[in-house]
Amino acid sequence: MEDVTGTEVQTTGVPSRRPKGMTAFTIVWFGQVVSLVGTAMSGFALTLWAYHTTGLATALSMVAFFNFAPMIMMSPIAGVLVDRWNRKWTMALSDLAAAVMTLVVLVLFLTGHLQLWHLYVTGALSAAFGTFQWPAYSAAISMMVPKKQYQRASGMISMAESGSGIVAPILAGGLVGVLGFGRLWVIFVIDLATFLVALGALVIVSIPNPPQVKSERSESLFRQSMFGFRYIWQHRPLFDLQMMFFALNLIASLCLTISPALILARTGNNATTLGYTESAAAVGGVAGGVLLTAWGGPKRKVNGVLMGMVLTSLLGMLVVGLGRSLPVWMVGSFLMMVVMTVLNGSNQAIWQSKVPPALQGRVFSVRRLIAQVTVPVAMLASGPLADKVFGPAMMPAGRLAPVFGWLTGTGTGAGISLMFIWAGLTGAVVGLVGYLIPNVRNVEVLIPDHDTPTD
Repeated sequence: MEDVTGTEVQTTGVPSRRPKGMTAFTIVWFGQVVSLVGTAMSGFALTLWAYHTTGLATALSMVAFFNFAPMIMMSPIAGVLVDRWNRKWTMALSDLAAAVMTLVVLVLFLTGHLQLWHLYVTGALSAAFGTFQWPAYSAAISMMVPKKQYQRASGMISMAESGSGIVAPILAGGLVGVLGFGRLWVIFVIDLATFLVALGALVIVSIPNPPQVKSERSESLFRQSMFGFRYIWQHRPLFDLQMMFFALNLIASLCLTISPALILARTGNNATTLGYTESAAAVGGVAGGVLLTAWGGPKRKVNGVLMGMVLTSLLGMLVVGLGRSLPVWMVGSFLMMVVMTVLNGSNQAIWQSKVPPALQGRVFSVRRLIAQVTVPVAMLASGPLADKVFGPAMMPAGRLAPVFGWLTGTGTGAGISLMFIWAGLTGAVVGLVGYLIPNVRNVEVLIPDHDTPTD
C-alpha cells in the first residue's frame, strides 16, 4: 500500500475531482506556510508587548503555558474525535478557531482593553482547538503520501513551520519599530488575512479518511480515549522511545520558553536583535527541512532521533547559553533547528511506519501527551527560576557569580544563560543514554511496520 490517495465520498456517487495525493498535500502545505507567517508575526509582536509591559521572564512563561497546556490535557479525547471525524474539516475548524482568537485580541487592542490575562485566555482557547490540528494533519499525511515519502513530507512540514519564522520576526520587529506598540493591530490584521489562505487551501483539496474499525463504533468515548495509552504500552519500544522525549522536553523547555527574555535582557530590549536571532533559527529549520526532504533521513531513523538529541543540546542550547553577542546566538539557534528538524522528522517517520493509519489519531495524540506532559510544568517553572533564582544568583554580588561568571558573565540575563548551559549538557546526556536502552536503539526492528504481511 505504497501510494494511497483515495477520494472523498460524494452524495452524488461521483468521485471528487479535487486535487488529491501529493498534490493535495503540497497545496495544504503551501496554505500552512502563508498562515504560519501571520501567526509568527502575531506571536512575535505579542511577545514584545508582554515583555515591554512587565519586564519579567515570568510573563513570557505564563503566556507559553496557556498556549500549550490545553493541548496536553485534551490530547487523548482529541485523538479519538480525529479518528471519528472528517480530518479535512477538523483541520479547517482548528484554523478557524485560531482566526477567531486573533480577532478577539485585535478588538481588545483597538478598544484599549487588552491586558496580559487576555492573552492567557485567548491562547488557551486557541490551543484547545489546535489540539485537533496536529493529529489530524499527521494522520492525513499517512493517507495522502507514499510511506517512502513520510520523512520528506515531515521535512516539508518543518520547512513550513520554520520558513514562516525567517521573515516574520524581522518583519514584525520592523513594523513594531516603525509603528510603535500603539499600532500592533496592523500585524493582527495581516495574521487574519493569512488564515483565509490556509482555509482556502483546505477547502479545494481532497483528504481521504481511513475506514473506521467496526468494533470501535460501539465503544464509549472514554474507552476509545484510553486506546492510545494501551496501544503504546503494549508496544513497549515505542513507549520507551517517547520517554526519551519526555525527559528532553522537560529539560529544554526550562530554557527555550524564556529564550526571548535572554536576548532582550542582554541587549537592553533590542527587538531587532531578537528578530534576527529568531530568524536565524527559522533559517535553520528550513535548512533542516530541505536537508531532510532531499536526503530522506538516516537509514536507521533511531540514529536521527538519538544523535539529534545530542547535537541539538550541544550545538544549540549550549552554544546559545555561552553566547553574549548576536553572531553566536544566531549560529546556535541555526544549528539547533537544523538538527531538531532531522530529529523530529526521523521520529515522525518511525511512528507513521509502525502505527496503522486508522489508529494514528488516537495513538499520535497520546504519543504527544507522553512526550510533552512535562512541558507545562517546565514552562511554569522557567520564569520564576529566571526571575527569582538564577537571575539574582548571577548578578555581580550573587552567590553563583564567582563560580560561573567566567562562563556567562554577570548581570541581567546571565542567569538565563546559565540555565541554557545546564540544559545543553543535560540534554546531551539524555540522547546518549538512549543508546544504552535496547528497546530504544532497536525500536525499528522490534516493532514491525503496520503494512508488513503476516502469515
